[in-house]
Amino acid sequence: MERVLLETLEEGVLTLTMNRPDRLNALNRDMLEALSAAITRAAGDRTVGVIVLTGAGRGFCAGGDVKAMAERNVQEERPSFEERAQDLRRRMDVARLLHEVPKPTIAMLRGPVAGAGMSLALACDIRIASDTLRMTTAFAKVALSGDFGGSWFLTQLVGPAKARELYFTSPVLGAAEAEALGLINRTVADGALEGETRSLALSLARGPRATLGYIKQNMNLAERASLSDVMDAEALRHTRCTETEDHREAAAAFVEKRAPAFKGR
Repeated sequence: MERVLLETLEEGVLTLTMNRPDRLNALNRDMLEALSAAITRAAGDRTVGVIVLTGAGRGFCAGGDVKAMAERNVQEERPSFEERAQDLRRRMDVARLLHEVPKPTIAMLRGPVAGAGMSLALACDIRIASDTLRMTTAFAKVALSGDFGGSWFLTQLVGPAKARELYFTSPVLGAAEAEALGLINRTVADGALEGETRSLALSLARGPRATLGYIKQNMNLAERASLSDVMDAEALRHTRCTETEDHREAAAAFVEKRAPAFKGR
């Protein structure tokens, strides 16, 4: 049976490819469990510097598998409401993992990015998109309110008023519109997508990995904490960075007017 998630690790870049191209990489239980396991492993793996999330074929991810939903809806015996809600909540945790894993995460996007697929893309730190991008919240069009943290991520990125509009009306955004709203960081020609994403990923993987992890923790804290709390955390993590080999190497390289050679520790 074909694997629903492909994993490759090269030069510190872990690429996770959702692999159901015949269904536009619609999410199913096996894929979500594989994603959660892979991200959890990567969190403690010193050989992983950056995580890239992408989809096989012509699209990133069409979201939930609506065909499978329709099939479940006609089943005579179903789990209770509480059981189904708890099960969904467990599967949704993959979005939190992408947001909180102490490594930079990059979503490499092309074609359809919809529903829960959009939520996973927004959970990543950086989004690079092909000019073929078609991004939409999609939920309202199938009479669903949304999952995988999309309402939180979208509100953080575009503010509450625009987030409500995008959820209520579900417009399909092209790459230029999505970039103008701040939903993606960069748009490139489709043929250049892999090269541009890999170049960025490698530059981060070759950087001071512990420091990048601390930067991400500071940014995540800033989304919910007071200025005073953020400054307390910054002081602790900044001081911790001064104790790393990478900081000492960077300081020496600055004095010697050369590029630093980071080791990730």
